[in-house]
Amino acid sequence: MKARLWRGDLHYAGVTLHTAASGAVHALDTLWLRLEEQGECGIGEVRLNIQYLHGYSAAQVLSNLQQMLTQWDWRADAQSLLAAVHAPKSPLLAPSRMLLDMALHDLLARQANKSLATWLGSADSTPGYLTNQTLFWGSESQMLAQARRYVERGFTQLKLRTGIADFATDLARLRALRDVFGDAISLAIDVNGQWSLADAHQAFPQLRSLALSYIEQPLAPAEDAHLAELTDYGIPVMLDESLNNAAAIERLATAGGALWGHLKLVKMGGIAPTLAAARRLQAAGVPLMIGQMNEGHAATAAALQLCRVLQPAFAELYGADGLIDDPVSGLTYHHGRISVIDSPGLGVQFDAAHATFLQEFSDARTE
Repeated sequence: MKARLWRGDLHYAGVTLHTAASGAVHALDTLWLRLEEQGECGIGEVRLNIQYLHGYSAAQVLSNLQQMLTQWDWRADAQSLLAAVHAPKSPLLAPSRMLLDMALHDLLARQANKSLATWLGSADSTPGYLTNQTLFWGSESQMLAQARRYVERGFTQLKLRTGIADFATDLARLRALRDVFGDAISLAIDVNGQWSLADAHQAFPQLRSLALSYIEQPLAPAEDAHLAELTDYGIPVMLDESLNNAAAIERLATAGGALWGHLKLVKMGGIAPTLAAARRLQAAGVPLMIGQMNEGHAATAAALQLCRVLQPAFAELYGADGLIDDPVSGLTYHHGRISVIDSPGLGVQFDAAHATFLQEFSDARTE
């Protein structure tokens, strides 16, 4: 087996990413890994400039990944390498695991001539899923214009990023969205952990009349013990940043369904652990969302394939919508849905000519 690593910046047409957690983001610094074995290729992807989510710098992730790729026994088969990715004492960081896990899953499914969803056991033959869209920070007129474009395209599940300005500004924007679109949209907010407990107790009563689908991460993860105080307001609370390891998943599973969960591959470390976490939450009756960061086609396709398997209550798969320079292709957005060609693996294709080559890894004894 051989592995090749590429890097590149991805850009959106007419959209600036800006959340309370990230600040303004002008490009997605992205790594791609392509594995080659016996005529088949598997592609993996991870975004590097998301230190605000998991605490690892781009340099840390790249160094961690290159060290492991240099040390690996590339004579091993894909299934053995996948087991090594998730070994209990593996030194791989979660984003490094995501990249390797994704590429290996894509390769294994392609070798079996099955879509990844089918290879993982899904009986759903529909190669698409309903997704929400996010309204990032900008002026109120920009927000409403963006919302109109989404609704015109059939995307009626909208989530407003809040916690950047004061609450009065956020509340006014939410009311403006309801005034313009009424019940034609479902509306949620993502606070990115920016409220104090006192802020939350002031905000929740004022949000009741807006019929929000949920409030995502109202408190910082360090304040999770106080989340139970907010459930009496009658607005569902969804955790995101709080769910970054197996222990956090278990705490949520035993919370009695009062809190919901937003799972992302880059937090959990890939497809396999995300699938296991989702099944644990579903067995406990916890409503969940399969989502992502803003990411390219490959990472978005991986989350989509998981949605086909899990059929979650919510999906956040907007990450590749509007990208203009992604070397990976294969996804389409229309009528409120994201779709992929029902072909082997992730269902996407990688064009190396549109990325910057970094390094090749292989076992010299196989040359």
